[in-house]
Amino acid sequence: MKLSDSLRFHPLVRNRCIHAPLLALAALVLWSLAATGALARELPDFTQLAKQYGPAVVNISTRRNAGMAQLPPHFSLPDMPEGSPLNELFRHFFGMPGGPGGPGKLPQRRSLGSGFIIAEDGYVITNHHVVKDADEIVVNLNDRREFKAEVVGSDPNSDIALLKISAKGLPTVKVSRNVEVEVGEWVLAIGSPFGFDHTVTAGIVSAKGRSLPDETYVPFIQTDVAINPGNSGGPLFNLNGEVVGVNSQIYSRSGGFMGLSFAIPMDVAMNVVDQLRATGHVTMGWLGVYIQDLTRELAESFGMDKPKGALVAKVTPGSPAEQAGLLVGDVILSYNGKELENSAMLPHLVGRTAVGEKAELEVLRQGKTQKIPVTIGKLPQEEQIAAQTQPQGPANEAKLGLAVRDLTPQERAQLEIKQAIGVLVTQVSMGPAASAGVMVNDVILMIDGKPVANAAALRQLVAALPPGRSVAVLVQRDNGTRFLPLRIPKK
Repeated sequence: MKLSDSLRFHPLVRNRCIHAPLLALAALVLWSLAATGALARELPDFTQLAKQYGPAVVNISTRRNAGMAQLPPHFSLPDMPEGSPLNELFRHFFGMPGGPGGPGKLPQRRSLGSGFIIAEDGYVITNHHVVKDADEIVVNLNDRREFKAEVVGSDPNSDIALLKISAKGLPTVKVSRNVEVEVGEWVLAIGSPFGFDHTVTAGIVSAKGRSLPDETYVPFIQTDVAINPGNSGGPLFNLNGEVVGVNSQIYSRSGGFMGLSFAIPMDVAMNVVDQLRATGHVTMGWLGVYIQDLTRELAESFGMDKPKGALVAKVTPGSPAEQAGLLVGDVILSYNGKELENSAMLPHLVGRTAVGEKAELEVLRQGKTQKIPVTIGKLPQEEQIAAQTQPQGPANEAKLGLAVRDLTPQERAQLEIKQAIGVLVTQVSMGPAASAGVMVNDVILMIDGKPVANAAALRQLVAALPPGRSVAVLVQRDNGTRFLPLRIPKK
């Protein structure tokens, strides 16, 4: 029977003891209650998931000896009266008898993090930064057992570490390598924020494929799950109980949760884990380019309808990119058929490509697209090849509002400019160059795709540029290069 029918046949209604407005109000209240109940029934229930997989989540504590306390030469501790508060101070820092850690030793530092068991014989995943430089790692299980752990391997580029404890028959999580998370779906985190073991928090996926400063090889999952210090290394579950990410970082102005947290996707994490188990270390693919995003003005200068892809600002000598023929000013539009919406996507894709594997780049060069094959190399240990986010700054000549001079041979050698190109910016005033972001001491290498040999050549190139158009200017600043969008003023 419909709600309206049940109300119509109610005795009070049949006896006309209720007015029509009150009838409508009653119907609205009943409808609201029914809708609220339906909504409550649709909210996820995490109780079974927490019960089933909570025991596989561990607390990780580390200890690191801070080293020996050293007194300056020819300095001795003074004799203090018994009971003086300074006695305790000297005991603490200089290892007087009774001081923590014994004579001459500073106290040990402890850090707390989380992790989860992926194999019954004791393999545990956590974050690299949780166990970095630790002298001792202790894994605490849900049932209060403690185990000392060995580091199988740890990778700073992905922030993943693999530990091993001596135990059998341990509870494990269900790892998802191939399940794609969707923006808006519910996720659950279990960890030890501030040392509070097995704390459960939930939220939704806010975004995918996020790039963070200094973290160029991981396309992070962004969530609004409450993650705090101590959650690092813990699992992020979907509603099917599959681990889809490793909680790694938060964005915070206060040091606590502010609504933005980031997890390493499990396909990235497990690729690292496989390599750590096999060899104890991780190799990542390397292309050898410094790249940047395209702004609307830069896209216009390259004849593009909209900003997309990765703009090559520098090619590393001897790199796979140089061997393949990539040039400064190329715009990489796709990698192995996957379109690049922005430059941040490229390091993720290259880093996960096997060393020695061939890849195909679609490149925009001087208004024409072409396919360039490249053999991916091994990321050098000291390299941090990434979308280099160098600070914006000003650049250009007379009618552009700047003064330049030729480089000396010594300056060219110091700046490692091997070609006979480049002019040094000595002054920037109000004008198009300043608006573009050119700064004093920038070196202008190219303008509109043409190399700048000297100051006279720059004046000629600028004079030939069509007024009102945006052109790309390549500048070198602090040994890094980037393109700046320069709009030529109308006459």
